[in-house]
Amino acid sequence: MRYGLLVLSILLAGCRTGLKSDWPLYNGDYQSTRFSALSDINPKNVATLRQICAYQLPETVTFESGLVAFEGTLYFTTYEYTYAVDAANCALKWRVQHPIAERPAAGATRGVAYFNNRVFRGSYDGNVIAYDAATGQQSWITKLTAAGSGEFISGAPIAWNGMVFIGTAGGDSGSICHVAALDASTGRVLWNFPLVATGAAPGSDTWPKGTRLAGGSTWTTFTLDPDSGALLVPSGNPVPDFAGGYRPGANLYTGSIVILDAKTGALRTWVQLAPHDVHDWDVAAAPALIKTKEGARRAMAAGKDGHLDSIDVAAGTILWKTPVSKMENVDAPLTAEGTHFCPGTRGGTLWNGPAYSPGENLVYVNSVDWCATVKLEPQAHFEAGKAFLGSSNGYGLMDPLDTRNGWVNAVDADSGKLRWRYRTPTPMLAAILVTASGLAITGDLDGNVLVLEAGAGKLLNSIATHQPVGGGVIAFRSAQQERIAVAAGFSSGIYKTAGQPVVFVFGL
Repeated sequence: MRYGLLVLSILLAGCRTGLKSDWPLYNGDYQSTRFSALSDINPKNVATLRQICAYQLPETVTFESGLVAFEGTLYFTTYEYTYAVDAANCALKWRVQHPIAERPAAGATRGVAYFNNRVFRGSYDGNVIAYDAATGQQSWITKLTAAGSGEFISGAPIAWNGMVFIGTAGGDSGSICHVAALDASTGRVLWNFPLVATGAAPGSDTWPKGTRLAGGSTWTTFTLDPDSGALLVPSGNPVPDFAGGYRPGANLYTGSIVILDAKTGALRTWVQLAPHDVHDWDVAAAPALIKTKEGARRAMAAGKDGHLDSIDVAAGTILWKTPVSKMENVDAPLTAEGTHFCPGTRGGTLWNGPAYSPGENLVYVNSVDWCATVKLEPQAHFEAGKAFLGSSNGYGLMDPLDTRNGWVNAVDADSGKLRWRYRTPTPMLAAILVTASGLAITGDLDGNVLVLEAGAGKLLNSIATHQPVGGGVIAFRSAQQERIAVAAGFSSGIYKTAGQPVVFVFGL
């Protein structure tokens, strides 16, 4: 009887957290743990991991999409297209286009959410779109941004309780970015929350009066606590990015984890990780909401400031901050002559955030060591249609390519101590996956899928894809077999990579 109750409790826990055979959201489950309960692929057999199939996209685009898997189908996105691919053989099921009149020169659209036989995505033109998951037929489309606002959508949504949650980006162009909830059946906007505090909103006194308020971009996806109905939103930098003198104050709710009531959009609280940011240190990735080995409920957040933060959500406090990338000159004021600091504007942790293994009680996060020099513009001023940065050299001059590297970091969830690190010669931008069998799986810009021992960081396997990896890495079950899927082919002028988008599926 006790054994039966134990099995029942495990199954119920899996249903609550989404840890089943599918991967229906950008980060796998609502809590963004990026943990898979599947264990067929394990340290003893992972050396035999091989490519089952691959789907090469018929486009040449920046490919940073997360991957979603549901009942044997993989879903992912590019700027204009949404794809459904059979995970068993990588055959295309459907591909649908949403044309964009003015295609951006940079950036990405990072994936879909699956809910109730539909897939949902955002678009660079500010639309949220629902498609029939089986056919790709459009169910509804809702314009979320106002004409001329400068806002666009880059991140992947999440869907829960009949609602779809997504946010906008574009703060660097002088916009106040927003989070919105839409009715999953009709696309009707249910509520909208601005990520810059204005008017009588709490925190509005952290901005100066009479200046243009902007910032708070959202870049990937959100985290949700189904028990409390709390929506955890990571928010980007204040604007102008570097001219702090233009906007004295903490500049809420930028650089924060903003916690909203998912049903109403009401503000519950916030925890600011980068107060009065002048380094373009977005909190771009969703935090992992976890229960540690000692029984503490924490949100683990990582940002471009190069730290992993442990947050007590109930108290609204940061318990510890652990550096996961190089920290240099972070408190030095920016000058017109130029200030060199690490992590630079393209360093730290970017659009793929932490993962958590309850068995190891470790939080895993990829990071980038890459420093920059920013020259402060003496007089920040806004020009419509242009980035409102407050610097005279754009987003800064990054250090030479041969000075940069990446890390896979494993941090004790209770103490914040760094347990192990794995160094890579190029920046680590891809998602990281951890499994119940004790594996940590990710990819690098040299085109390798890296399989590490979750407890000690030992490299167990490295599979060459010959395509830079900057997108999703997930585990799921297809045809009764555990599979690993990887989104590769990341192209970037910033990171100096050139790839052809392709989704790989691996198995034993």
